Amino acid sequence: MENGIFFLVAIIAGMSMAIQGSLNSVLGKEIGQLEATFVVHVIALILLVALLVFNLGKGDLSNLSSAPWYSYLGGILNVIILYGVLFSISQLGVGNATTAIVAAQILTAVVIDHLGLWGLKQISFHWTHGLGIVFLAVGVRLLLIGQ
Repeated sequence: MENGIFFLVAIIAGMSMAIQGSLNSVLGKEIGQLEATFVVHVIALILLVALLVFNLGKGDLSNLSSAPWYSYLGGILNVIILYGVLFSISQLGVGNATTAIVAAQILTAVVIDHLGLWGLKQISFHWTHGLGIVFLAVGVRLLLIGQ
């Protein structure tokens, strides 16, 4: 149960992603999808600056130059993710878009774990992972029936 807090945070993050995608889609319908992506990032930047000003971070920005170059691609991916969620939810609905997003996220995560990409902990592929992927595919299909 020592991992309980990590699972709780993951659950909250997952719930937040579905809510965020929904709210961003609403904003995108009003002001445009790319514009909504911009506004959401500006709001996030303001919040992050406030948190840093109040010294709530535990890191050290002076180590910025020691990070590998590819770790900065996360900023680009963040825009792709936010825009992709906003766009797909507006066209497919929250449940369908989230189903596709989560399935793709899990499949990608299993590959990253297996290969230990970017120096992350390597978790070898096990037959149970394959079974989980089959169940995931079945679940995705069941959730998307009628589409």
